[in-house]
Amino acid sequence: MMRTYVITGSASGIGQATAEKLKGLGNTVIGVDIHNADVVADLSTPQGRIDAAKKAIELSNNSIDAVIACAGLAYPTATTVSVNYFGVTEFLNELLPTLTQSKTPRVVITSSVASIMPNSAELVEAMCANDEAKAVKIAQELVDAAAGGEQLIYGSTKRAISRWIRQQCLKPHWAGAGIPINAVGPAIVMTPMVDQIIKTPEEREGLSKLVPMPLNGFMEPKTVASLLMWLTGVENTHVTGQTIYIDGGFERIVRGEDVWSWKG
Repeated sequence: MMRTYVITGSASGIGQATAEKLKGLGNTVIGVDIHNADVVADLSTPQGRIDAAKKAIELSNNSIDAVIACAGLAYPTATTVSVNYFGVTEFLNELLPTLTQSKTPRVVITSSVASIMPNSAELVEAMCANDEAKAVKIAQELVDAAAGGEQLIYGSTKRAISRWIRQQCLKPHWAGAGIPINAVGPAIVMTPMVDQIIKTPEEREGLSKLVPMPLNGFMEPKTVASLLMWLTGVENTHVTGQTIYIDGGFERIVRGEDVWSWKG
């Protein structure tokens, strides 16, 4: 069954690997990125998100079966907030009317294991309240303070996006429309960005200690792509609202054996 996918962040890393695998199976893929894509767009701005969605819908001939949102930044800047959170949620909302016309619509977002790491609660709450101006202001204040708080920005965006899918997944326009919406939470993926920070054996060992992945170590983008493809395939009829950690066991190390204690 051939399907039409919209993939953001399609020019590199996980997005590129996913696009290549889907195309190889005969699917139609509309790539969205800041460069080298079918839809060249800046998802850091409201107008950029609207324009990108309109162009993707146009290229799809008003027929989109799944959206895979991989576009993101890992910089300690306020722009990371605009791209990683609002560049996902607003873009998806623009595509939603078209997506609901599919017989088997699906959505998956790339979160991160950073979603379970230290974050700025104030920043997370501003994003979850859909207040971009406030969220950007908080992030910029963290940057300006230059006290290390800016390092919380990336993880905060990923915590917020994982919370957003849980906030949204049961609503009529998602569950009621038959759309599973999930996220994946990768640990270290061998992308060009990671290659730049582990150029030596010592740097690789240092990152391994910081983010230990007991099961098979660092992974290739195609590993994450396979999970993204299943989550947006017709076989996934009931998994929704989840952030599925694909991390070689890192999440287990961080959160321990018992993740059910919230029930008391």
